[in-house]
Amino acid sequence: MELGKFNKLEEKIKGIIEENTVLRQRNRDLEGVLKSKEGELEQIENKLRILGEERDSVRAKVDSLLDMLQNIPE
Repeated sequence: MELGKFNKLEEKIKGIIEENTVLRQRNRDLEGVLKSKEGELEQIENKLRILGEERDSVRAKVDSLLDMLQNIPE
């Protein structure tokens, strides 16, 4: 009877160890995905910053051209 309890305990412990191993691997996989997404996010933020700078530059040029057009005598 007591041996049966130890066998059940052993099986539960083995199950917990297996589940722990699976969860640790899943955690490593998710950490890899997170790092990848963080890299993608950084690239997108850089692109947005560059596009914002280009937009500001174009806006300044358009404003300059509009000022020049306003100064043309009629």
